[in-house]
Amino acid sequence: MDPKNIFDEWSKKYDQWFETPIGKLIKKFENTLILEMLKPKGGEKILDPGCGTGIFTDDVLKTGAQVVGLELSMPMLLGASKKRMDYPLYLVQGDMRALPFDKDTFDKTISVTAIEFIEDARGAIEELFRVTRPGGCIVVATLNRLSPWASRRAEAAKKDHPIFKHVFFRSPEDMLALASSAGVFKTAVHFQKDDDPEEAEVTECACRNRGLETGAFLVVRWIKPNPEKLESM
Repeated sequence: MDPKNIFDEWSKKYDQWFETPIGKLIKKFENTLILEMLKPKGGEKILDPGCGTGIFTDDVLKTGAQVVGLELSMPMLLGASKKRMDYPLYLVQGDMRALPFDKDTFDKTISVTAIEFIEDARGAIEELFRVTRPGGCIVVATLNRLSPWASRRAEAAKKDHPIFKHVFFRSPEDMLALASSAGVFKTAVHFQKDDDPEEAEVTECACRNRGLETGAFLVVRWIKPNPEKLESM
């Protein structure tokens, strides 16, 4: 199935999930980790391929960065447009496997839970590197294969779940291997879907302090090499 059709019927459900008590907590920890890894700044030009309805774009926009959101699904794209008229969010329908931008266009690139729907993940990562300027960072978040969440979702996929049957679950090691540059990673969401939100928050803080690699939300960061600096060394 073409990735652009997977989420066409799920844009409202996607947003509604993050309005539930546990969904709000998940969004909080995921956003915190995204900002920690991306470190967006005012005036930076940032690409957000696979932006969906813009759920994870808000806090990046609040820093004053100029964000270009790219999304295959038109219903998702329309959802992002309707909710974020007050922000400088520029929206483009397109495919992150063939980005419609020149090389070295963006200061940073952030893609959240989109790469798992792409079989040729290495090719997609190469595209993110291509459009990011030398010295800029590429941040990619995905569903962590080492998490109990992934195990449950894999079981749902076997039962023909409309979303998870299209997912390629990858581990931190799998993700780091997608680029020739050295990368770093962190994970979040170490609690479970049915946990009490207050207890879940305590669990999350404890697991983050221990540096566990089994959080459901895996975020990887690479820095694009700067040839000029390498030559001057």
